[in-house]
Amino acid sequence: MDRRNFFAGLAGLSTLAWTGAPLRAKGTMNVAMDNMSGMAKMPAMNGMDAPAQRLAATDAIPIGGVLQPPRVLQNEISGTGKFKATLVAAPARVSLVPGQTTEIWSYNGSFPGPLIELTAGDEVEINLHNRLPQATTIHWHGLPVPADQDGNPSDAVPAGGSRVYRFTLPTDISGLYWYHPHPHKQSAEQVYRGLAGPILVRTKDDPLAALPERVLAITDLRLTADGAIPANDTMDWMNGREGQFVLVNGQHRPKLVFDANGQERWRILNATNARYLRLQLPGHSLALVGTDGGPLERAQIGLREILVAPAQRVDVVVYATGQRSMSPSPLLAAPYNRGKMGGAAEDAPVQLLDVLFSTTRAPSPPTLPPVLRSWPQWPAAAVQKRVVMSESMSMAKGQQGMQFLLNGKSFDMARVDLISEMGVTEEWTIVNDSDMDHPFHIHGTQFLVVEREIGGQIRKETFRALYDTVNLKSQETVRIKIVQTMKGIRMFHCHLLEHEDLGMMGRLNVI
Repeated sequence: MDRRNFFAGLAGLSTLAWTGAPLRAKGTMNVAMDNMSGMAKMPAMNGMDAPAQRLAATDAIPIGGVLQPPRVLQNEISGTGKFKATLVAAPARVSLVPGQTTEIWSYNGSFPGPLIELTAGDEVEINLHNRLPQATTIHWHGLPVPADQDGNPSDAVPAGGSRVYRFTLPTDISGLYWYHPHPHKQSAEQVYRGLAGPILVRTKDDPLAALPERVLAITDLRLTADGAIPANDTMDWMNGREGQFVLVNGQHRPKLVFDANGQERWRILNATNARYLRLQLPGHSLALVGTDGGPLERAQIGLREILVAPAQRVDVVVYATGQRSMSPSPLLAAPYNRGKMGGAAEDAPVQLLDVLFSTTRAPSPPTLPPVLRSWPQWPAAAVQKRVVMSESMSMAKGQQGMQFLLNGKSFDMARVDLISEMGVTEEWTIVNDSDMDHPFHIHGTQFLVVEREIGGQIRKETFRALYDTVNLKSQETVRIKIVQTMKGIRMFHCHLLEHEDLGMMGRLNVI
């Protein structure tokens, strides 16, 4: 029986059962099922067994408002070099569908969370008050902060509790980062209910500082017909959750009026649980100038599309080509096949924005510096590590149905999976031994992608960039160079948040 047809048959059932021996979730399967209606349930987690609910129409949230910038978190300290602020994680009620209110979970009542603007070298102090009905943390995604300040699952703040996060940014850091919860088995729910926000770290020597700039935080939302955010269903846990609405800065398909000089810099965050953004702006070119870890060495000019996996960020210079009037162009998330179980082969295309080009200048390529960032030579790797991402299904009675594993193991809060020495350059070989894409993320540092291998063909990276999240297609191997600079426990995991919650996560002890 074909794997995806197998899951398609399960998707319509309110309960699942597993009988027989464990099976790998890959390739094809010949499974004898004497009684599908009696199949044992997937593990009950945050509404996994909730019945299906009628969803709101895809046009229920109005479209077409002018794109608004993210709300900015105010610094409570005047002057430079220090940033102090408060974040309150709490339920809030917002009006998304006319005539209805929706309960979201938010930071400071903002949806998405407020933009935190920092400068390289800042001393940062954030006071978190948790007014949610469950424990939470704040993970400073991509920022090199001390391990005990990074919102690990073992450092959860209980409902009603508070804590202060303190860290100092390096002086050579810049780019777009983000913050979100990281409690084990509850990260997916807290993010899809609204808890996520962008962080912009500026540097004094930014070569593109003169360009008009926008931060675009892209989130995913599912609503029922009565305006509620429903719990995950079985297929969400298998594939990662996607909603019928994709929002930009909390707005549904807003209008972006392009700056009159013909060039803009867009800093884009994919803050969704599981949606891949294959970004296209038909009729216009894109220049990639930065990734997760800030500026590239050299801009990649003339691109027609850029893939942004869940949790990744891109820094893009957009310029008009072949269009000189107030005529809208769609910013699209084009179809992408990530190997979903039991569903359509490709995600449906989504129109994120209507871009109105107001420039009357003739189209021209972007005027960008030849070098955006000096790039020191990385030393040869002194240590090799290997991480294998896999899926498994247990058909045995009483066992968990679907598992997502690293090196054959499910996450254990008490277990150390790997050990690294601080300051030592390592080469990690990451293998996706499964039938679907998985974005791999590691805490505490950025890494350099060296090469990719699939079907026996090795492809060296064509440009140098820093990442904290890298996507792996089915049966792909990616090799990275990485150095951890601070001691303590660091997490590494799949950033499809449902898979993280189901156990596709490990603990690295940096000594």
